[in-house]
Amino acid sequence: MQIITGNVGQGALSIIRSQGEAIIVDSNIPPAGDTVAFVKELLAFALKGNKLKGLILTGFDDDHSDDVGVALILRKYRPDWVLYPTYYKDTKTAGRVFAIIDGEVAARRGSSSPLSKKSVRVDNVASRNLTGLSDQFDFELFSPHIEDMDCSNNCSIVVKVTGRGPRGFSYLVTGDTEYPRWETISRLFGSALKSIAPHTVLISAGVDSEYGHPHPAAVKAYASVAKRVYSTNMEGGVTLLTEPGTTELTTRLIRRQALSQPQASVLPRAS
Repeated sequence: MQIITGNVGQGALSIIRSQGEAIIVDSNIPPAGDTVAFVKELLAFALKGNKLKGLILTGFDDDHSDDVGVALILRKYRPDWVLYPTYYKDTKTAGRVFAIIDGEVAARRGSSSPLSKKSVRVDNVASRNLTGLSDQFDFELFSPHIEDMDCSNNCSIVVKVTGRGPRGFSYLVTGDTEYPRWETISRLFGSALKSIAPHTVLISAGVDSEYGHPHPAAVKAYASVAKRVYSTNMEGGVTLLTEPGTTELTTRLIRRQALSQPQASVLPRAS
């Protein structure tokens, strides 16, 4: 199993892959420079030889569900499903994203590869263990919940994705969930969260972020509970490749120019 945390500035786009299957989390493509070209290169490398099973959109703010990214992923890589929180933020970006999703659902209806929409909220799913999404990953949902849906950040999907097999591990996807919601999650599901025992924290942040991300206090908090903390704004901007090593998880920092090298030496295929 591998997690590829893309260097996409303020926002998020990650790829999880294992044993021939892949899941994409979020779709940010900042509207600056040649980021679209970079994301196309990254997806081509990361998804080569892997079937894209689904796209998880943790929320509808444009740094998580960018319409250009959603269109690229759905139309080129044709996942089986798109999963998002049962919450709609009425913005131009959200409207465009849903138009793209609905257009793809309609275009693929009746075909051999239909696209299904999966809207989730903890208090209205049959089980927090989401089934039927993948042969290689398990999904445990922690958020959103109607109790704390007071802003778009607290409507973010929080889900633990666990790879099956001897080289699988757990990845907690957090979206933009804020502290008050985490207090509720901890109260409701504390024992399940403690079992995660984080080894590595992966942060997606822009170089010289106008928001000051990642905040030093947050990094300090992460470092107090995790063995390793990495951010995409390290060393002028890098993509992060996290995978099992000989004895523990390892993370490599990959610069964009490395993507032009043969795949075997840059993003080895997950086993």
